[in-house]
Amino acid sequence: MSFVQMYEEKFIRFPEGKTKALAFSYDDGVSADARLISILDERGLKGTFNLNSARFDCPEWHGRLNEDEVKKLFVGCRHEIAMHGARHIFLNKVPIAEAVNEILQNRAYLEHMTGAIVGGFAYSYGAFDEKIVAVLPSLGVKYARTTAPTHGFKLPQDWLRFDPTCHHTDEEFKVLSDRFFSGSPTESAKERDGWLFALWGHSFEFDDNKNWGVIEEFCDRAKANERDVWSATCGDVFDYAQAYERLEFSLDGERVFNPSAQSVWLELRGKIYKIRGGETVKFDAV
Repeated sequence: MSFVQMYEEKFIRFPEGKTKALAFSYDDGVSADARLISILDERGLKGTFNLNSARFDCPEWHGRLNEDEVKKLFVGCRHEIAMHGARHIFLNKVPIAEAVNEILQNRAYLEHMTGAIVGGFAYSYGAFDEKIVAVLPSLGVKYARTTAPTHGFKLPQDWLRFDPTCHHTDEEFKVLSDRFFSGSPTESAKERDGWLFALWGHSFEFDDNKNWGVIEEFCDRAKANERDVWSATCGDVFDYAQAYERLEFSLDGERVFNPSAQSVWLELRGKIYKIRGGETVKFDAV
């Protein structure tokens, strides 16, 4: 048998074998979120909205929603609600006990409001330090999104330092969008793992800059590419990536067991395999 580059390696694929994932992460809980949610819903897309629970009723601060408006817009919606700190403060500029309280108050409120378990988080101002990162797991935080752009599509290696692809005002946003929608990880001989485009920002910026067309065009492209792009919340991507990492392979790499409840897809030797929860799959012979 002749040698084939990348012949035995396993590569993550997203639900239904898709090669790319798209996640929106928008901060603060402002009135413009209603328009953004409408844009996403019209195209069957999902997003994550990071809310401050002690900064409602501050309309002068970028049109923040009041408590009743937050409940009406977000409770029971199809999108993910995540933490953003109770008061939107620099967590690395207060004592660790205060930072912990800031996160726990935020989580407790959002869980009481939604009836859901809230484990996602976005650092206010993108500010954190090693003490904050170290304490997050004990507070029930699964992932924590930063504001540092990767300008790439690799899945995070450290989910408590979840760097997004870019902000929608990033000067490279258009180039990255073109590459994401027109390209594919399958074009590479070595870097064939699935791509993630994690876009972040604030919806009020579209009002401020009078450029809602920017996000509408991007979402239209996502809808047009739905055959290859999995639209997911940040929490969805985290949970899926964790399920993939929990796959158990035989010593020779020819069988795989999925101990998770959810199905997972992978690519091996150019073929896509679906491994259902609790299932053991034997790969096709060479």
